[in-house]
Amino acid sequence: MTRSPQYVLINVNLATMVAGADPYRLVPTGAVVIDNGRIQWVGAASDLPAEYATWPTHDLGGRLVTPGLIDCHTHVVYGGDRAMEFEMRLNGASYEEVARAGGGIVSTVAATRSATLDELVAAALPRLDALIAEGVTVVEIKSGYGLDHDTELNMLRAAQRLGELRPVTIRTTFLGAHATPAEFKGRDDAYIETVCIPTLRAAHAEGLVDAVDGFCEGIAFQPEQIERVFKVAHELGLPVKLHAEQLSHQGGTKLAARYSALSVDHVEYATEDDARAMADAGSVAVVLPGAYYTLRETQAPPIEHFRKHGVAMALATDCNPGSSPMTSLLLAMNMGCTLFRMTPEEALSGVTRNAAQALGLADAGQIAPGMRADLAVWDVKSPAELAYRIGFNPLHSRIYQGDL
Repeated sequence: MTRSPQYVLINVNLATMVAGADPYRLVPTGAVVIDNGRIQWVGAASDLPAEYATWPTHDLGGRLVTPGLIDCHTHVVYGGDRAMEFEMRLNGASYEEVARAGGGIVSTVAATRSATLDELVAAALPRLDALIAEGVTVVEIKSGYGLDHDTELNMLRAAQRLGELRPVTIRTTFLGAHATPAEFKGRDDAYIETVCIPTLRAAHAEGLVDAVDGFCEGIAFQPEQIERVFKVAHELGLPVKLHAEQLSHQGGTKLAARYSALSVDHVEYATEDDARAMADAGSVAVVLPGAYYTLRETQAPPIEHFRKHGVAMALATDCNPGSSPMTSLLLAMNMGCTLFRMTPEEALSGVTRNAAQALGLADAGQIAPGMRADLAVWDVKSPAELAYRIGFNPLHSRIYQGDL
């Protein structure tokens, strides 16, 4: 990449994604002024201030430019894979048969625990590269497949290492309350108190955590158990988010709202009351069609309730080895439209402005003065094409923090 500290992008059609009534907040035949990795000015090229007239220009040939995409919910760092159990299930094996063969989360935990830091990084890099190749400039990465002190910390270290190896912003999320490991079977409370919470404190002390997550579900943890983790997060000054109402309604959404969660994720079984609570708290609804598709679910998120109550909606890949082995945010956009009846504008907002909000980022996800110069340049005529096409990547180029 070549650093041009000050330059102007010209001959661009902009989908600025700034909040407002106009779809996409389009600026046809626009210009963007970039200075040291930040956007200085945005508008119609005919209105470009004279002070920028002598700056170097880069002609983008009339292409569409959007904010760089943001994948706000992933589990990119893990060991092994679950292809064997995928095949077993499709050949008729029951859940118990898969489990006896070493499948399920137990398989991923074992593989992740046995991997070194370098091995975790090496395994995650191709997944991260696939996202970057689609114009992604920010990726959230969770722990949660170690479920012991050392491996949870190693996962977070691996996530941070990825951000050093690639031109991408990594946001790390501690997900120690993801599942109860086999050695604590039947002792969920003991796991929370003796492993999860002490590991969270250690991760925070090492500077490894941007946010704290949990899995509130019948097969995972109950709201009162998650709340103990949230109380520690609050004490440490860390924002929270939550996997909630994915497979059943456990009350996790309202718990998350009480703690002003950045986001509540999955939310297939969320109710209208949950939507009201999220709206009041300013929490983003992160919908994850990859898991819905892979698990062949039939209960879709209550998109109409979110619209009615003004809940911001984000989309993400949920990249993980079990329920969403997907590394395409463009595919997630298409799935959000096709499976959940989101509009193409909602889908693009969901991987830009609203995804930034779900990560607590105030300077990303929009093309506006003061924002990071994280941009995606597309060989398309209309923003709707990004959600419309299936299995097609029209990215022309990606600009990360002003680097062309």
